[in-house]
Amino acid sequence: MLTTPMPSAAAPDTKIYDRRESQVRTYSRSMPRQFGKAQGPWLHDSEGGRYLDFLSGCSSLNYGHNHPVLKAALMDYIAADGVTHALDLHTDAKSAFLRTFEDVILEPRGLDYRVMFTGPTGTNAVEAAIKLARKVTGRELVVAFTNGFHGMTLGALACTGNAGKRGGAGVPLSHVSHEPFDGYYGEEVDTADLLEQRLADPSSGLDAPAAFLVETVQGEGGLNAARPDWLRRIAALAKKHGALLIVDDIQAGCGRAGGFFSFEGMGFTPDIVTLAKSLSGMGLPFALTLMRPDLDIWSPGEHNGTFRGNNHAFVTATASLREFWADPAFADAVARRGGILERRLERMAERHGLSTRGRGMMRGIDVGSGEVASKITSACFDEGLIIETSGAHDEIVKVLAPLTIEDAVLEAGLDILEEAVAEAIAPVVRPDQRKLGVAA
Repeated sequence: MLTTPMPSAAAPDTKIYDRRESQVRTYSRSMPRQFGKAQGPWLHDSEGGRYLDFLSGCSSLNYGHNHPVLKAALMDYIAADGVTHALDLHTDAKSAFLRTFEDVILEPRGLDYRVMFTGPTGTNAVEAAIKLARKVTGRELVVAFTNGFHGMTLGALACTGNAGKRGGAGVPLSHVSHEPFDGYYGEEVDTADLLEQRLADPSSGLDAPAAFLVETVQGEGGLNAARPDWLRRIAALAKKHGALLIVDDIQAGCGRAGGFFSFEGMGFTPDIVTLAKSLSGMGLPFALTLMRPDLDIWSPGEHNGTFRGNNHAFVTATASLREFWADPAFADAVARRGGILERRLERMAERHGLSTRGRGMMRGIDVGSGEVASKITSACFDEGLIIETSGAHDEIVKVLAPLTIEDAVLEAGLDILEEAVAEAIAPVVRPDQRKLGVAA
């Protein structure tokens, strides 16, 4: 089993990218290699280098690259001339996915959702969710939360907090109120109380909302993990005030932050859920909006998309549900790896007087500034570890290792991260160690 990255020394010829690709590109700037092969947690570049992937396609590759079971299912389907594109026609691949999703995911969790196939990305699922909430309630306002990220199309972008992303819209982003997320003002302030007060006060200026849109763990906003009791309060407030509760599980779902859904076991059930990223299991574009059956008041074709029928994604999604989620042992293994990640990050944080963020296999360490975080991720890349940042100032170094990663490989990657953090931040000497002259 490979455990050690082997980064290449030579950067590729980037002239074609510099000449033809838009300036909007990002990851390739901080990770200047050309990749040609991927397997499990490993990416291989054109110069023979091997990189350990703690980015996982921003949680689109929860089961690693080219998992053999998923790859075999797709290859068999293609070899049999299976339907590739079908709009929303009935297909064997769609039927198999719906039955498996019902049997493996919904029914064991006591959930009854209608499944809406939207366009292929997460932002399409969010657009459908907020449009449906407005249609059902007859209201316009969506309550979103500080540091939230929901997508780049205009409706989802209006619900997103990041000023840099919002600035690209070119038009007003309206009909959304951004309320403080759990912990936004510190532990001593309960922001659910603040929202309750605003909703109860007819002079607060807050219109009756159509929906509350929330991530249980804010993926791009800094790995802020909401407490279950806060989320229950938000769910209760939504119900009390006639709004629908939408949980954006695009990054935190599919096992990343806990169970298949990030809200499992928290004592509330969302009215609408959005899924994407690792839903296909193999990085193929696939997004869903799940809704209570009584909310499914769409007219035929009222919301659609040309690529809502990606049958290749149906095939790999079905295979991933059967391979991983049909057996409770997988969730147990993910929880155990999440424990390893938590302990290692807590150790780094304690050593340097820092703090950690997140939940499950969706965790990171707050290093205080984007400059320091960039220094750490650059040092990691030099050692063959691909890792990114998160947060309002990119101050969180964010670990999104595959859920299927071997323990020894996970530990090896965390060793690289630990060394990079130590090099970027001077060790803190705790008061009880000064007498002994020992560094933490």
